[in-house]
Amino acid sequence: MHHRRSDEEILRAQSLAGRAVNVPRLLLAAAVALPLILFANPAAAASTTGLYSAQPVYLFGIPVDFILFGLTLLGVAVFHHKTLEVALIGLVAVSLYKVVFTGFRQGKGLTGLMLQLHHEWVILANLFLLLMGFAILSRHFEKSRIPDVMPAFLPDGWSGSLVLLAIVFVMSGFLDNIAAALIGGTMARHMFRGKVHIGYLAAIVAAANAGGAGSVVGDTTTTMMWIDGISPLRVVEAYVAAVAGFLIYGIPASLAQHRYSPIQKNAQRGLRVDWTYVAVVAAILTIAIAANVIANLKFPAVLDAIPVIGLAVWIVILAAAPLRRPDWATMPETLKGTVFLLALVTNASLMPVEELPRASWQTALGLGFLSSVFDNIPLTALALKQGGYDWGFLAYTVGFGGSMIWFGSSAGVAISNMYPQAKSVGLWLRHGWFIVVAYIVGFFVMFAIVGWNPDAPHKKRVALDMNYQLSAAGPV
Repeated sequence: MHHRRSDEEILRAQSLAGRAVNVPRLLLAAAVALPLILFANPAAAASTTGLYSAQPVYLFGIPVDFILFGLTLLGVAVFHHKTLEVALIGLVAVSLYKVVFTGFRQGKGLTGLMLQLHHEWVILANLFLLLMGFAILSRHFEKSRIPDVMPAFLPDGWSGSLVLLAIVFVMSGFLDNIAAALIGGTMARHMFRGKVHIGYLAAIVAAANAGGAGSVVGDTTTTMMWIDGISPLRVVEAYVAAVAGFLIYGIPASLAQHRYSPIQKNAQRGLRVDWTYVAVVAAILTIAIAANVIANLKFPAVLDAIPVIGLAVWIVILAAAPLRRPDWATMPETLKGTVFLLALVTNASLMPVEELPRASWQTALGLGFLSSVFDNIPLTALALKQGGYDWGFLAYTVGFGGSMIWFGSSAGVAISNMYPQAKSVGLWLRHGWFIVVAYIVGFFVMFAIVGWNPDAPHKKRVALDMNYQLSAAGPV
């Protein structure tokens, strides 16, 4: 056990090694560029009668919000060993810009910012609790010794790696994709003795995201659709594209991993499974799923007020602590990755995403690429407001699209916390190029078999947002 941790430390040190980055100079350049951008078009936000409406400042026809967010994502891609700092800098820059110049959807200045954060806090709290909690779950699963004995039951050669990806795919249909990715990453670390190919890591993330795309309990975006009144049967068709894509990325990723480090089966024989750890893991997942389903069916309004799933996970973790103590040593590193993700998600929620093209299959395809750099939760919320989509296609594109870049989904961020060497956009795209190909092929396979069948626009979420803004505005 200690030897494996030493190997991980070596990998982490290698991933953090590289050319030095002068972050203060980067900040100085941003500070100089920001006023130039702002004064290029000094038109500030104008208040409408009734509710406040944030009016973006445009530069070359692009809202400055998007430019600043794009610079943040570019900084994450280039300075991948300073991702937390870049993400926080970007969030502060966008927040200050909107406080001073444009305001927010809920109002102007600091008041608007506070109302905006209040509107988003449940999603952010759920993500925080799930990312932190599933890191504990992953360690519980690792200590159960199931990852140690699993190779003995998998096929030899590259097909064993493919079966592992299939296991992650299936698990994600009824688990959160974060949990499925972390469990898959834990199993891979044991099966390949810590030598996991970056292309295979990308495939684990893809399997976790695609596996949840057709299930209303498998991903936050599909759960949002379910809450909005969309039938689970409309979402399940996403599996047509997800299964087709699996064959495209699963086979080359498994071959690459086999060449890099094949499954080592004999060394894992003779180990005993700790079934108490297994029971705790099962309890965490069962209670999380039950809380999600019950809240959606019986108390949907509670989901907008309380981070139900995240709290359920932590209640079980703490209740089971006397049986098996959580590995609190994993928390500091997990916290860094979690704060990074929350900074990007919060930044994304501040964007003026109200001006997307009309709903069409072309737009849905484009949203998948956009979700690789842009949080899919606000994109899904916008699509629900807009209406007119084929929700099976949208579930696939926003669910699977984030797999194309490591920070494009919470599953990717979770895996990169476990394998810091994956925090490189260049390496992810170079070794995981088949994810992009699989996304496109899967989409058009579904288009040919199922066809584009859009639903009528849904108005429920529009009414909810309007009611929230009216209550925030107070009496007029």
